[in-house]
Amino acid sequence: MFNNEIKEEQEIEAIKLIDRAETLADKGKGDEAIHLYEKAAQIYLDLGSYLKLDELFIRIIDIISQFRNNIQATYRLKSIIRKTEELKLDEISAKLLIQLAKISYTMNDWETAGESWQKASDYLSNTDPEEYYELASYLLLKAGQSYERSPLTKDLGKRLILKAVMKIQKFDELYEQEELRAQLLISNEEFEAAADKFYNISSYFRKALDNLGQILNMADSEETMLNAKARIIHFVAEYQILSAICLEVHDHQKYGEKIETLGVDSIELLKESISLLKDYLMPIKKDFDREIILRVTFDTMLIGIIQRILEIENIKCTEYLLDGIEKNKALSKELNNSPYFKIVKKIERIGLTESLNDLLETHLGHFENIKNTIINYFLKST
Repeated sequence: MFNNEIKEEQEIEAIKLIDRAETLADKGKGDEAIHLYEKAAQIYLDLGSYLKLDELFIRIIDIISQFRNNIQATYRLKSIIRKTEELKLDEISAKLLIQLAKISYTMNDWETAGESWQKASDYLSNTDPEEYYELASYLLLKAGQSYERSPLTKDLGKRLILKAVMKIQKFDELYEQEELRAQLLISNEEFEAAADKFYNISSYFRKALDNLGQILNMADSEETMLNAKARIIHFVAEYQILSAICLEVHDHQKYGEKIETLGVDSIELLKESISLLKDYLMPIKKDFDREIILRVTFDTMLIGIIQRILEIENIKCTEYLLDGIEKNKALSKELNNSPYFKIVKKIERIGLTESLNDLLETHLGHFENIKNTIINYFLKST
């Protein structure tokens, strides 16, 4: 009975604090109102009334969103977020972080906005992965887009956009597991099984590519859409090529037709990716994004490699990449200086076999962990 009386007294005290806070809020004294809301929230926290706690923080967010001074609003939000994070109130922290991200974004504080959306995504995923997977994916996309606007976090932004696309399609964790399995199979020289794994991964990205329009309707900028599409196309082609190379190493005679089908389709995909990236690069006159330069020349190199494996030359890779950009001399110079473009030129000049040592000495992205095994097989067969 005594405990119930104490609980009732505390609830009455919380209600009084809320009433006073509402009065202050109506008078435009938001900061003072929030102070009283926080005191009421502490009472509900002590009582274990988490539903009431959630309602109070939603009200706090509403008041902060009305602050005319964005600096004051962000300061207040960060202070409250520190408390909710200490208390492990992940769902409430996520809601506060979303508001902080919105305000920071309007202030062109891309790093704070990106970090806030990313943390909100993580908190919601931890709270209930099934219930919040769509919202968590969207917040991750927002984080990537915000990070992408800052020169300091641009690369992180691109990685998060890709991760968001995979998360929306529900294959982000599966993708990593399958890639590790494929690498292990190659190290054990089980090339046929590795080819199947790489093809499965390419099919995940193919599905994402088919649904990309719907996903990127959430994107804020054409640059984000173009970049994400080129990246997904690249991954479809890259993993198909990995599959084809594994089949080539395992048994060219048996899988010749499948190798050709995968290779030809990948060439068409890579041409589309290159075209998208050229559209992105062409208007730029200086300070080119190094990662984009490497990607577009890497895709060109992949075409050169797969054409030599298939013993075809449907396109002249160097000409295809440089076509239409002659007027942008700075861009042409950047492309020519890429290590991948230098390999392309060598493949065209003296062949793939003679360029294998150059490939061994160059970082090859997703090929890096397996390139020694595969290239050594090609060297043995020459």
